[in-house]
Amino acid sequence: MLNHDPNTYKLLTPGPLTTSLTVREAMLVDRCTWDDDYKRMTQEIRAELLKLAHCGDDFTTVLMQGSGTFGVESVLSSLPGAKDHVLVLVNGAYSERMCQILARHKVAFSRIDFAWDETPDARVVEAHLARHPEVTHVSMVHNETTTGILNDVASVAKVVKAAERIMIVDAMSSFGAVDVDMPALGIDVLISSANKCIQGVPGFSFIICRRSVIEAAEGNARTVSLDLYDQWRVLEKDAGKWRFTSPTHVVAAFRQALRELDLEGGVAARAARYARSNRRLREGMEALGFKPYVGPEHQGPIITTFFYPSDDFRFPELYAALKAKGYVIYPGKLTQKETFRLGNIGEIYDEDVEKILALFADVVRNRR
Repeated sequence: MLNHDPNTYKLLTPGPLTTSLTVREAMLVDRCTWDDDYKRMTQEIRAELLKLAHCGDDFTTVLMQGSGTFGVESVLSSLPGAKDHVLVLVNGAYSERMCQILARHKVAFSRIDFAWDETPDARVVEAHLARHPEVTHVSMVHNETTTGILNDVASVAKVVKAAERIMIVDAMSSFGAVDVDMPALGIDVLISSANKCIQGVPGFSFIICRRSVIEAAEGNARTVSLDLYDQWRVLEKDAGKWRFTSPTHVVAAFRQALRELDLEGGVAARAARYARSNRRLREGMEALGFKPYVGPEHQGPIITTFFYPSDDFRFPELYAALKAKGYVIYPGKLTQKETFRLGNIGEIYDEDVEKILALFADVVRNRR
């Protein structure tokens, strides 16, 4: 029997995540997509996202309906032209998904595979680009929530920029918690989502893109609803009007979430909170006998993957026990080894970390 209010769960997941009451309250007003106030809200969000990415007027922001994968698919099906070739750096399920998207849309691509507990090696990428002049775009994931690994985007982007290719980064679960200076790093396209580290709710993704890259993509899109160029063109022409019906409540919640990010102290303060929570969770779980999948040198601050402690370990039983106490965790997303994952983003604070560690301690004791 539950001894906890089922409406007050804390989500130890990489998004959707636990949001603040004020973010949820922002959704209580119904808005019209054609209304000037709503369009101004959209424009405020677009401008604020550019600031967070340290971008100037040579970059622009496109908001796209749907989950983060919708944003990734919009980019990969809209930006490459018929003669282009995308190189994907694969070290997790979400970079693997990029390959699935490109294959489905019949976009020419190749891949370099790395171990899922290792980061892509910029030297390997540099050598590949030297041998393959047909490659026009390089795409990778920043924080692979498959495992929690934080990939070294800076080193890869440096060699991609030097080779004069277009750099695409899926920063779904890092943007807002890891400072990403797009111009300084040489990133041309960044994709993230409303319900990740900015701590909004699910409903749209966003793409920050170099203007010259999106301008060159006119006519390349292989779908109608995910046409990134056309979505951008309408947002620009109509001063914040989305092409098709937008998730108005989600947009309002996201604007409030951006304000709360600023009140917390910006990306640096949020990054410090997430890193502290992640470090304490990792240390506490290791003390209880749970071994992390990723080494500390590559561990990101968003989510940590842990191996099952024994062959008779049952995730459903653990999930139910923790849910009864008000915390929801994530199953593993690996194909070969049994794991589960603990996220620490969103409205998760020091007291929550100590509570979840105490609950795991109870689980360990009860299994003995």
